[in-house]
Amino acid sequence: MKGKYRIVIENKKIKYDFEIKRNLTIIKGDSATGKTTLVDMVAEPYENGEDSGIHLQCKKNCAVLAGKDWKTLLATFHNSILFIDEGNAFVGSKEFSSEIQKTDNYFVIVTREALPTLPYSVTEIYGIRSSGKYGILKQTYNEMYSIYGNRNQNEQICPDIVITEDSGAGYQFFDYVCHMSKATCISAAGVVLDQEWKS
Repeated sequence: MKGKYRIVIENKKIKYDFEIKRNLTIIKGDSATGKTTLVDMVAEPYENGEDSGIHLQCKKNCAVLAGKDWKTLLATFHNSILFIDEGNAFVGSKEFSSEIQKTDNYFVIVTREALPTLPYSVTEIYGIRSSGKYGILKQTYNEMYSIYGNRNQNEQICPDIVITEDSGAGYQFFDYVCHMSKATCISAAGVVLDQEWKS
């Protein structure tokens, strides 16, 4: 599954309208910003159809992945967009990271925790904000916004110094790239750098 997919989900009180671009999308934010409401609204029409009172529009099947049987459930989905709410501990596991690489699904993960086992892009981390009300039903419209900005992907970056977290494979890669571009690459070795590198 590749490409961008727009998701519109609404009931009489609230509406979400957003687009996901990659196989991993992260939604962060404080309590009461609508993250869990979004996931609940995805689950309702999947479970109860039209009786849910929720209209979900997307070119792909949308569902919620949760619980201790997540691995069995995951195997039943193909070419789908799967939402995962915070509190599902399996999201941070190496097993989950390994399993999702075998699927053709997209994942929208609600979390406040760091997920070092997952290869998501910093440009695909979003928050949810309310952008006013409209219509006679006073429906609240919610949109997703990029937390780390919208830097032009074609913009060239030419750093003088690149600092890697440790001295493993990441350092070796960037050291090679920096050598080719005449930049300096150093490893923080997992600790705060000495004062001389702060200037």
